[in-house]
Amino acid sequence: MTRHLRGIYAITNDPLMTSEHFLAAVEGALAGGVRLLQYRNKAFATQPADRRVAIGCELLDLCKQYQVPLLINDDLEFCAEIGAQGVHLGQRDGDCCYARARLGPDAIIGITCHDSLTLAQTAAADGADYVAFGRFFPSVTKPEAAPAALDTLSKARKQLDIPLVAIGGINADNGGSLIEAGANMLAVIHGLFGELDQSNVEDIRQHVRQRAEQLTALFTRQVGDGARSNNII
Repeated sequence: MTRHLRGIYAITNDPLMTSEHFLAAVEGALAGGVRLLQYRNKAFATQPADRRVAIGCELLDLCKQYQVPLLINDDLEFCAEIGAQGVHLGQRDGDCCYARARLGPDAIIGITCHDSLTLAQTAAADGADYVAFGRFFPSVTKPEAAPAALDTLSKARKQLDIPLVAIGGINADNGGSLIEAGANMLAVIHGLFGELDQSNVEDIRQHVRQRAEQLTALFTRQVGDGARSNNII
C-alpha cells in the first residue's frame, strides 16, 4: 500500500545531544510539527540492552502523544522488540522484503537510495513505503557522503508513485528547492538538533521547536509536485 507522507522527517543523532537533554530536544521537534521521527544512534549496539529498551520506549511514548510514527534506524529486531512503527534501512542493513515479513503490512519501511534511480525502483518494487535520496547539500552528520543531484528527485517523481525523502544538509533556507523538485519529505538532523545551547532544557525545547516550525512552513508553499501530496497517515 502506498503511504502518503509529507513534511519534516526528524532524525536524531546522539552526539548532538546530551542524555539529559535528549527527550527535550525531541519533544521540541514534535511540538514544532515534524511528521516522522527516526531514532538514529550508531553506538546503539554498545549500550546495555535494558538502557536501549528504556530509551526506545520513552521515544515511542513521546511520539504517541504527538501522533507521530517512530522509525528505528537500521535495527529491524529492535524495532520489532519495542513496537515502533517502522524501520529505515541502508543498502547494507537488510532486505526490504524480509523487513516487511518481519514487521507486517502496516509498518513503515524506508530505504536509502543515495543518488540511484535503479536502487529506488528496486526498493519500490520490493514494497518500500518511501525511498530516500541524498546528500543534497554539504552534511555535518555525513561529510563523506557522495552528493546527489537535484535532477534525481525530478526524475524519480516521474517514475515512482511512492513518497520521496531528501536528506543531507537541509535547513529552512535551502529546503524549498527540494520540495519544488519533487521531495515529499525533508529529513533533517543537524538543522534541528545541531549547535544547541546545552545549559537549559526548556531553552533547548523551544529552540528546536522554532527550527521545526520554520522547516515545516516550507510545506505551506504549494510549489511543485512534492508539495501537492496528501498528509501523512
